Amino acid sequence: MTHSPGAIRQMWQLLEPVHATLYYAPEAFEQAATLGYATDERWPGYFAYRAAPLGPVGPRLVTALFYSFSPRMVERYTAKAWDTATAEQVLEARAAVVDRALRTLLGDRIDSADLRETAELARRAAESANTAGRPLAAANAALPWPEDPHTVLWQAATLLREHRGDGHIVALQAHGIDPTEALVSHAAAGAAPEEVFSSRQWTGEEWSAARERLVSRGLLQADGGVTEEGLRIRTSIEKLTDELAAAPWQALTDDEVTRLAELLVPPVLDIVGAGLLPMQSTLGIGMKYDYA
Repeated sequence: MTHSPGAIRQMWQLLEPVHATLYYAPEAFEQAATLGYATDERWPGYFAYRAAPLGPVGPRLVTALFYSFSPRMVERYTAKAWDTATAEQVLEARAAVVDRALRTLLGDRIDSADLRETAELARRAAESANTAGRPLAAANAALPWPEDPHTVLWQAATLLREHRGDGHIVALQAHGIDPTEALVSHAAAGAAPEEVFSSRQWTGEEWSAARERLVSRGLLQADGGVTEEGLRIRTSIEKLTDELAAAPWQALTDDEVTRLAELLVPPVLDIVGAGLLPMQSTLGIGMKYDYA
């Protein structure tokens, strides 16, 4: 069974808001505070929640796997993360966050047959994911599955999201795009404003240096606009990302993928409609690339 690149991208865009609930829901900040993490910004909880499946790893590994975050930023938020709480405690906390947050966001859908069907389809795709060479996906795949449909859906969305993310790093490296260049080129191609990526905490000098490297390769214009070659490379990266993300979806038929997309729309609209998520987490980060 081969699904179109557009279908693979659509599934990512629909599942991303489900996954991102962990990082933005009020319950995420409440649980982080209970563990002892600062909550005046989301990053202490974000790095702990996302890295916890890996165990008590250090900043160097997190920098490598999260890719586009400044190493200084990763150091700041992860160097002592496991002194505040153990990875096991963080995993318990994030499970509680997802359970509480989705119960609030989805309301009466929690006990619906549609949500059970949604979770079952998403889980089938997630369980079929080959995690060889995909460390974040593998770490999440090693976790036990929860029982309730809303938490099963979240775990499936997270596993598939990290599987895709691991593949995206492969695609970037295959095209010779380093972490800072990934953000600069993405912004130049029109995927999101530069301000969206400022949260990754690269300095102005590092951002400018990355832009100059891309200009020297003919991928950006001197004013920072994307060149035809730059758009070709960026499109190629996104196409390879979708191709590398496709395998888990072969566990579902075309009709089942279409059905899952239809089933996901109402709960995703509930999540997005709550206004918790930023633009890049409501439909995924990415412009429409002309390759489908």
